[in-house]
Amino acid sequence: MSSNSEKKNIGSKLLIMLAGILWGCMGLFVRPLNEKGLNSWDIVFLRAVLTTVIMAVILLIKDRTLFKIKLKDIWCFLGTGLLSIVFFNLCYFKEITITSLSVAAILLYTAPAFVMIISAFCFKEKLTGRKIIALCLAFTGLIFVTGVLGGDEKLTVKTLFIGLGAGLGYALYSIFSRYALERGYNSFTISFYTFLFAAICTTFFASPVTVASVVTGSGSSVVLAVVFVLVSTVLPYLIYTKGLKSVENGQASIIASIEPVIATLNGILWFHEKMSVQVVIGIILVLSGIVISNK
Repeated sequence: MSSNSEKKNIGSKLLIMLAGILWGCMGLFVRPLNEKGLNSWDIVFLRAVLTTVIMAVILLIKDRTLFKIKLKDIWCFLGTGLLSIVFFNLCYFKEITITSLSVAAILLYTAPAFVMIISAFCFKEKLTGRKIIALCLAFTGLIFVTGVLGGDEKLTVKTLFIGLGAGLGYALYSIFSRYALERGYNSFTISFYTFLFAAICTTFFASPVTVASVVTGSGSSVVLAVVFVLVSTVLPYLIYTKGLKSVENGQASIIASIEPVIATLNGILWFHEKMSVQVVIGIILVLSGIVISNK
């Protein structure tokens, strides 16, 4: 029995890591979409709408009963959709307009710390020494990867609070998803309602007409949009949420910190960004944090 439980736990961790890897590939799609005329909010809107449509089709084919949710539990999905997806993007996109991408990334990845602290209070997850060491290693590695150490940026109070807001919003997906899972909801149901509410809300920030015009402008644009949503949203959110069933929130957030490492490697491989010694050290530290958290 314990052997089966251990295998399930390892499988869940691999799912979470795969989700982080897929999220790290997002830049491969975002840059081409941006070049076609979509701004950041347009891309968030596109992700949310297409994800909702794809998930609806999957649920219609897989099991229509997965559409059912109790009215008293709707706050879980408002939490994942509005307080997490929309709030996180709102803060993050504001952050990147007032500071560098590296500083924005550092503040965004305070998320694992938020997850660990909130989960300790809400789900009685233990704040062990190993978790704290793993978190510190991963966060220090991210500082190296993003190159903040060599930058001249000054952190203002406004920048700090907006960046921490992005980190908190990013963290809240794990928290509200856990509540939904504990109420018996399937990862497909959670993902569908998360992006349904996110799509409705982001309509007010994006330009739906522009999005529709760009996406339907050519066959290649349609394929790019669909593959983007499947690879960077539908699949990773489904498997991350599924992985949460057997892995603590705090540990899951540390494992998912593989995302910026993959994003950095993609920049080097596909966009000819430079691989420095500092980046190598950062990657090693992040991976060390992930290994320690799973030891």
